[in-house]
Amino acid sequence: MPKKNSDKILKGTENQYYRATMKSMGFTTEDLKKPIIGIANAWSELVPGHYNLRQVAQRVKDGIYRNGGTPVEFGVIGGCDGMGQGHVGMNYIMPSRELIADSIESMAQINALDGIVLLGSCDKIVPGMLMAAARLDIPAILLPGGPMDGGIEFDGRESDQTSSMEALGMLAAGKITEEQYKILEDHSCPSCGSCSFLGTANTMCALSEVMGMTPPDGGIIPATSAKRLQIAQDTGYYIMELFKKDITSRKIITNKSIENAIKVCTSMSGSTNAVMHLAAIAIEAELDIDVLDTFNKFSYDTPRLASVNPSSKWNVPDFYRAGGVVRIMQNLGDNHLNLNQLTVTGKTVRENIEDHFYPFKENNEVIRPLDNPFDYDGGIAILRGNLAPDTGVTKPGAFDRSLDHFKGRAVVFNSEEEAEKAILEGQIKEGDCVVIRYEGPKGGPGMREMFKAMKLLYGRGLGKSTALITDGRFSGTNNGLFVGHISPEAAEGGPIAIVENGDEIEIDIQSRSINLLVDDKTIEERLSKWRRPEPKFNSGYLGLYSRVASSGSKGGVIDYNLLNKNQD
Repeated sequence: MPKKNSDKILKGTENQYYRATMKSMGFTTEDLKKPIIGIANAWSELVPGHYNLRQVAQRVKDGIYRNGGTPVEFGVIGGCDGMGQGHVGMNYIMPSRELIADSIESMAQINALDGIVLLGSCDKIVPGMLMAAARLDIPAILLPGGPMDGGIEFDGRESDQTSSMEALGMLAAGKITEEQYKILEDHSCPSCGSCSFLGTANTMCALSEVMGMTPPDGGIIPATSAKRLQIAQDTGYYIMELFKKDITSRKIITNKSIENAIKVCTSMSGSTNAVMHLAAIAIEAELDIDVLDTFNKFSYDTPRLASVNPSSKWNVPDFYRAGGVVRIMQNLGDNHLNLNQLTVTGKTVRENIEDHFYPFKENNEVIRPLDNPFDYDGGIAILRGNLAPDTGVTKPGAFDRSLDHFKGRAVVFNSEEEAEKAILEGQIKEGDCVVIRYEGPKGGPGMREMFKAMKLLYGRGLGKSTALITDGRFSGTNNGLFVGHISPEAAEGGPIAIVENGDEIEIDIQSRSINLLVDDKTIEERLSKWRRPEPKFNSGYLGLYSRVASSGSKGGVIDYNLLNKNQD
């Protein structure tokens, strides 16, 4: 058995102080001789994706005890993106990822933990936890709480909480009655769990499984399934095996496992937010992979094998029953994936696939074989051009392919709220390209999601005839032609800052380009007149984050070069 970190504070006559402190909470002498395994639990009564994590944590503890360890549980913050939408709360969502990583790192180091199980299901919590695991490089496993079930049928598919925003646009356009609108409130979210569609939450849970940091099926087993509790106990057992074999997180999070995650993300048309989260995880693991260039490379030749809401009517529980992450990895196979990568089961991806049992029938409307894909290129695309010199991210897997080439008139807004008001008032017409700027990591600050604006366009029947571009982000549930993460952002003087109403913008998915159709001289003249705006926040966490956050193209992580520059 490898040497324990916890021996630094729990072994030896001189460490009686620490043992006495632990015994004040009921731990015994025998407990403190065993490996101390932390359980970082993001449970709360504010996030449906985390509501069942108390029960999940107990079963993880059972597994740890069963395999010779001592579990110690502590709390972690976690904000629900849905609750933060459309108000100042959304400014905090992206920056909270850094707080989550920092707090887990702090607790693990303060208490000299020998390993850690990370319990979280939602948008910034999962990547924040994986970032912490990569920093710490101790045995670590991420286990989500699972997706929620779909609600009553609305607009041709099972509803979810985002259906209410689409319905608001329909109500404003006179397409549905107030009674039809109100019924969604009680029947669109029938259970706890992360959102039922393939948004950022379930995308990152699935990709953690792909990377090997979550046991097979552990990313997407429904929250209400007994299998969720069974796999929780298995997870407790697995973390002890990782400790005994000295398998730490950086032996699992590698360039090759990040490549696997990128390929599966494009193959299942996952959330565009995965681009910046995978970049952040790679940075924390001190890897030399260029995540954006790798996404761009593999988006051309990775076939799209899965079609899950918002790309289709099928939800994540349907994806699980169709075979889920394991099925899509099996179908991609050696042709596309690195199957010899190590995972938290102690086995390779290949061995996990070979051992896997599929309890449900195949569903080719959800997951297809390699020789019959939904499309021959991937569902995520990286765009560049004079409007986005560093990057723009879009999701062709979630919009009508008639929009692969789009030219539209710019209608410019300097905030999300301005844009939403204009959409609801009917100011946006067919052929318009809505531009929402000063919503990046620094300008927002916090790189807010333009979820509501896109849903309102869809609800007003403009989902196939308009585009929306932003230096902010989009929710994984959005569909329609959108381009987010435009970098450099407006607050850094990127070209998006000088777009004017009526300018023509061209988006070409096949050539992976996004351009402002204005001559270079005019662009230069406008940029020479641009002045950096005053920060929206000068105090508190957002005041700090707006000054030290890196570009969206670099994962939106804390830029320590900026910290050093500010000190100078």
